[in-house]
Amino acid sequence: MLTRHTLLRTKPVEQLADEGAHTKLKRSLGLLPLVSLSVGATLGTGIFVVLGDAAPEAGPAVVLSFVLAGLAALFSALSYAELAGAVPVSGSAYSYSYATLGELVAWICGWCLLLEYGVSVAAVAVGWGEYLNSFFESTLGFRIPDALSAPPGDGGVINVPAAIVVLLATVVLLGGIRESAAVTTTTTLLKIGVLVFFVVVAVTGFRSGNLTPFSPMGLSGIASGASLVFFSFIGFDAASTAGEEARNPQRDLPRAIVISLAIVTAAYVLVALTAIGAVGVDTLSSSKASLAAVLQAVTGTGWPATVLALGAVIAIASVVLTVLYGQTRILVSMSRDGLVPGLFSRVNRRAVPAANTLLVGIVVALLAALVPLGQLAEATSIGTLVAFSLVNIGVMVLRRTRPDLQRSFRAPLVPITPLIGLALCLWLVAGLRKETWLAFAVWSVVGLVVYFGYGMRRSRLNTPRKGGATGADAAP
Repeated sequence: MLTRHTLLRTKPVEQLADEGAHTKLKRSLGLLPLVSLSVGATLGTGIFVVLGDAAPEAGPAVVLSFVLAGLAALFSALSYAELAGAVPVSGSAYSYSYATLGELVAWICGWCLLLEYGVSVAAVAVGWGEYLNSFFESTLGFRIPDALSAPPGDGGVINVPAAIVVLLATVVLLGGIRESAAVTTTTTLLKIGVLVFFVVVAVTGFRSGNLTPFSPMGLSGIASGASLVFFSFIGFDAASTAGEEARNPQRDLPRAIVISLAIVTAAYVLVALTAIGAVGVDTLSSSKASLAAVLQAVTGTGWPATVLALGAVIAIASVVLTVLYGQTRILVSMSRDGLVPGLFSRVNRRAVPAANTLLVGIVVALLAALVPLGQLAEATSIGTLVAFSLVNIGVMVLRRTRPDLQRSFRAPLVPITPLIGLALCLWLVAGLRKETWLAFAVWSVVGLVVYFGYGMRRSRLNTPRKGGATGADAAP
């Protein structure tokens, strides 16, 4: 029966912690793999591709757009870090909302996270295909025809490379978390090296004249650019989805979130500043493989662009892997709570939610093959900003309702910092296009239909199992 109590019922923190403590997922990740997971999920298409799309919006002041987006991410990251230390489970913002704001809000948050993670994986995969073509052009002298490397609406029929990289990441995830973490750590170090290489080469062509006029569209242009490049910061929360696979989650999850955001923000500002200073906005925005185009223009030779394109191909693939991982773990938590079918929380002998991973991989591969990058990036941003807003609210609620709860990390100056994070998120959401809002509204309506038609009636809080067993605990 639909009642106010049903919609607002919360899941006790102790119950969440107990489920996390008795998970069948394998606890094998230390601080370095968690930082690599978070950086690996963040540092990718956002800087390799979206920089070129955002530069015309803000001009050279797109550098400030990255700073603004980074600040919005930072305040939300502090809230994430506190909740990750207090509620170390795999559901990320979904689980935090369940413990603080109630089941309906938790469902909305989880539904937004599915949009964030699933669509961002598809967007990253589309960007990967652009750099793959750039690498082929510079080394072999050909590119995959547009019909097979671009989706409908971007001059193609189907984006085959984008679908392939998603399916390859799916295969790696099916191998187990330890193997996936090793791949992520290696590729994360590689992509940092590639971006350092880019900055060193690009700075040799730096011209201060390329930075003037610095902010031709004023504050509105900076804000609009920040709304677009916020996509580049999506993923720092990936460490929080590993709450049940971290060896010491209370200590390491908050550290991983804050450290990874600091690394990513510094990298973005340096890359954006040197790229625009080297070639200006027009050249930067003329190619989807924008950073490779910068090196080509600066050096007049092809090999630096080839090195960057190869590094981007490998590095962006790691983003696909880590973000796809995050989505499957959120589905594990939602399934364990009964809000989605139990199939998504069943694990195999390798402690991998295999059916979940396979289904998500197939759906995301189809998205990557058929939807243009711009639409994917903006849809990802709005889903993320809504989830971040709820996390900021959740910190304030939990401080009031559970002041006694043990916290391994405490966000400073609460409620000021989460209120600033919330305000910045709402400001960035307001800068998104009407088409994005319409798509989000449709997605939200579909989510509410699913919740009221399926999840609400099958919720574990509505029909608890004897002995407290959950879908994950009952897995073979």
